Amino acid sequence: MLELTNNKLAALKRLSDENGIIGALAIDQRGSLKKMIEAGSENNVGDEGIIRFKELVSEELTPYATSILLDPEYGLPATKVRHSDAGLLVAYEKTGYDATAEGRLPDLLPEWSVRRLKEAGADAVKFLLYYDVDEDEKINDYKHVYMERVGSECAEEDIPFFLEIVSYDARNDDVKSMEYAKVKPHKVIEAMREFSKPQYKVDVLKVEVPVDMKFVEGYAEGEIAYSKEKAAAYFKEQSEATDLPFIFLSAGVSAELFQETLMFAKKSGSTFNGVLCGRATWKNGVAQFSENGEQAGRAWLQETGKKNIQELNIVLKETASPWFVKISG
Repeated sequence: MLELTNNKLAALKRLSDENGIIGALAIDQRGSLKKMIEAGSENNVGDEGIIRFKELVSEELTPYATSILLDPEYGLPATKVRHSDAGLLVAYEKTGYDATAEGRLPDLLPEWSVRRLKEAGADAVKFLLYYDVDEDEKINDYKHVYMERVGSECAEEDIPFFLEIVSYDARNDDVKSMEYAKVKPHKVIEAMREFSKPQYKVDVLKVEVPVDMKFVEGYAEGEIAYSKEKAAAYFKEQSEATDLPFIFLSAGVSAELFQETLMFAKKSGSTFNGVLCGRATWKNGVAQFSENGEQAGRAWLQETGKKNIQELNIVLKETASPWFVKISG
């Protein structure tokens, strides 16, 4: 059982609802969001467009979220317009990774420290790590040491450490392929098992679901990689691989599929403790914003974005488990 200090416990409560469920909104995307905005605009929106879209999302959707995840590069103005009851997570990693180097190595934002993120108002610090459990031992040991450093820094500042793990296969770049779908459960579950070890001082894991739902019997439109029974067993195995609170990321799937996935996880016996959901909530509003302007983007968020997050909240109430039962303090 995870033991939390009083400050960490209070911070987690600010990020959750009264039942210990995390219904967080993620918009810490930087490079990918810039590409999405520029794809729909003939004008060069620049940094201002990214900052403004984050502000709109924060302003319009945080009344319906328990907390929001932002980045310190473009997201600080959005922290100021969030709903007063919404907690704040702030990203600590550089966006993306160096594709010319082997291993998708982690890197910190050089202008920031955990202390400075805390002073900027963060209730918790999030770090995204790309991880392939089967990659070269030297590469993975580098990542282990790196996460030990981040965990120790968060512990020193007495602030919760949310570790987001995105799995991959170093020998296969196509994460949407049937081949990757077959190895994904192993990659996701073993990464969770590794970073649940106490030396990393992780307080909450933000993770992928252990299967690609587009290859699950009953959800697949083409090839099937897993029967429903096998997929359910992977969700159960994932849940049993950690004693830490863990929440699911949406990985950019549609709002409808993400909600169906959470219901499937619950039926499978998963004791996940909420979500940090980004693109599934606001992705389709980017085109409205970039093509038709700020008012069109705001209108989409007020209608469809709000609907997406409210429907997700209903599903969360029926499926997620309180993190209270996994911690002491």
